[in-house]
Amino acid sequence: METKTLGLTSSEVQDRSKEYGKNKIEERKPSIILKIFKPTPIKIMFLIAAVLSYISGKLFDFYFILVLLMVNSGLSFWQERKADNAIKKLNEKLQINVKVFRDNSWIWVNSIDLVPGDFIELAMGDIVPADVEVVESENFTISDATLTGESLPKEKKNNDKIYSGSFVVTGLCKATVEFIGSKTYFGKTLQSVEKIEKKSVLEKDILDIAKFLSIVSLLGIVIVAVVFFLRGSPITDILELGLSLAIAGIPIALPTVMTLIISLGVLKLSSENVIVRRLSSLEDLATFDILFTDKTGTLTTNQIGIEKVIPYSSKEQEVLFYAFLSSVKDSRSIISQCIIKKYTETKQENSYEILDFNSADSKTKRSFAIAKLGNDKISVTVGAPQVILSFCNTDDQTKKRFEKDLEIYAQTGFRTLAVAFSKTADNTNMTLAGLLLLSDPVRADARNVIDFLKDNGVRVKMVTGDHVAIAQRVGHDLGLSEEDIYAEVLPDDKLKLATTAKREHVVAMTGDGINDLPAIKAANIGIAVSNALDAVKSSADIVLLSSGISVIRDAILESRKIFARLYSYSVYRISESFRLIGTIVILGLMTGSYPLLPIQLILLSILNDLPIVSLAYNHVKIGTNPAKINAKARLILSCLFGVVGIINSVLFFFILKDILHLNIALIQTAFFLKLTVSGHMLIYVAHTSEKWYKYLPSMQVLLATTITQLVATCFALFGFLMVQIPLSIVLLVWLWALVWMQVSELMKPLQKFFVH
Repeated sequence: METKTLGLTSSEVQDRSKEYGKNKIEERKPSIILKIFKPTPIKIMFLIAAVLSYISGKLFDFYFILVLLMVNSGLSFWQERKADNAIKKLNEKLQINVKVFRDNSWIWVNSIDLVPGDFIELAMGDIVPADVEVVESENFTISDATLTGESLPKEKKNNDKIYSGSFVVTGLCKATVEFIGSKTYFGKTLQSVEKIEKKSVLEKDILDIAKFLSIVSLLGIVIVAVVFFLRGSPITDILELGLSLAIAGIPIALPTVMTLIISLGVLKLSSENVIVRRLSSLEDLATFDILFTDKTGTLTTNQIGIEKVIPYSSKEQEVLFYAFLSSVKDSRSIISQCIIKKYTETKQENSYEILDFNSADSKTKRSFAIAKLGNDKISVTVGAPQVILSFCNTDDQTKKRFEKDLEIYAQTGFRTLAVAFSKTADNTNMTLAGLLLLSDPVRADARNVIDFLKDNGVRVKMVTGDHVAIAQRVGHDLGLSEEDIYAEVLPDDKLKLATTAKREHVVAMTGDGINDLPAIKAANIGIAVSNALDAVKSSADIVLLSSGISVIRDAILESRKIFARLYSYSVYRISESFRLIGTIVILGLMTGSYPLLPIQLILLSILNDLPIVSLAYNHVKIGTNPAKINAKARLILSCLFGVVGIINSVLFFFILKDILHLNIALIQTAFFLKLTVSGHMLIYVAHTSEKWYKYLPSMQVLLATTITQLVATCFALFGFLMVQIPLSIVLLVWLWALVWMQVSELMKPLQKFFVH
């Protein structure tokens, strides 16, 4: 190659370095304090819950919530640090030595000191340190699979562009630096990713529930306060009752339950090679119904292989042996590597000696060898089909078959190589031996995973930068329809696909390269596969540590269990708030008395919260379709449970007052026990859409609720913090709760009637 004097002088480098800066991606360095205490809806709920617990004297709850808040903040901080670490790793990757022509001589400099206009040399094995334009090239090919998703090496000629982060496979080139650092294709992609924010679908739903219940509770408190104020109750008593109602009615345990249920799911998945970086993404996994997946390296192995040998004048094994002889001296080439691997797998035992060898390049487009087999010499060649054909003495019939085969295999997405041989050292009058069909094989588990996803209501769409024919062949092998195959897709196209689909669906996006990064960040759930770049893993919500996407099955099943647990808890919590606030408001209006003392309300709140933690371990049934947040159905069921609770509570109050003629102190104790026992029984009813006794809760839930019910019974029976009631009233409370538990069970079919 001829060296052109195109380099910069030291003074020019200095000036451009001041203008353009260093060849690195600028790091974001926000305050650590701001990172830790960055306000989010969940953190705000934690703080409100902590304040209410402290005011009410529930110090254990106060400190427990603060610990959870610190854990939540720590996890958020860790996620932010991971994103920053990705940029640091990219900068470390870019900091390599580069051969640069400056001041009329070749020198080595750190890649961080490159400036636009630098004239550099790239050779086999180099990582391209900036976006460059080729000036001179010799048999120069690069791999940019992590940038574009295309698995095969690309030849680059004069005036072609090469992106930073590409890898030089063969040859040598001289190039001019065009863009550095954040201005490169790589850098711009990362900057665009940083601007994208996302929230969990279920997280937003849970927060809406919290707001709704808070409004209902506050409305009830206002009504009670006004009623008792007009009836002359002391202001201090009204304030104490109002605060107690707020503690009992507002879902203080909601963020605790969410964090605990999700965290346990995360721990379980981590043991199954699934790392969840954004906790709330596990909730979205339960609801997603479209999966956009990259082809290269995700559904395929990203290793070019010989799919089939098509013999012409020779046997299949002979064709492969001739190709092997033409490649064995060029083991650096990816194509040669796959030929050598395929030949080795056949376990042929042929003695040979290579006498002469010429490797393939961009001009010859074939490799050629002369080999000695025993006492005979043979010429062999492998390369581009039309080039090989020009060296062969072939009749018209063979030519027609050859042309037809090439057309068919091109249409079905195969790259083809032709193999020829001659029994002499002459390579101008050769015999066409056959064709080699090259492909990037589909992963062994890919078809099973796609079938599983289809059976579970998830539509899989393959998105790739590869050619249409290749994409269609792979898609056909995986059982995908044509409308679910997107080929020759650019990174911006992937981003548009993700954002467009998000309007009507919950979208997951898998990938491994920088070309996948914007779409991974934009999707509801971004999934990085095991061989993904560090930058992709740091930006993804979920990282798969095992090759392929088979572990995504475990993630989906676990996420749907989490969704079911949170859903059943939300039904229970809405019902309880309705029941408690509604009962106290109605009885306050009807009787003018306090059905519960403030201390009993606080104790009820504590006893209700204790078994809620056990819901993280509860048995749940999941369906074969993505979980859907049916707010209407949930609200109807919750209201029905709540109405049943209000009716039976009001009836029970008047039975105690007007039939059994108990005084208000005894009524308050019995009422406290009744609300505790029946509330925990509602957990059994709400946890399944079937009859509760046909699908019992987990042992943890049964044990936790039984213990708290017994504790409440002991408080009432022995008069701890309240007036003691006789055993007969205790038994009446339990019998009453069991009977009305069956009435609540009847609300499930009634809910379906109202919904439809």
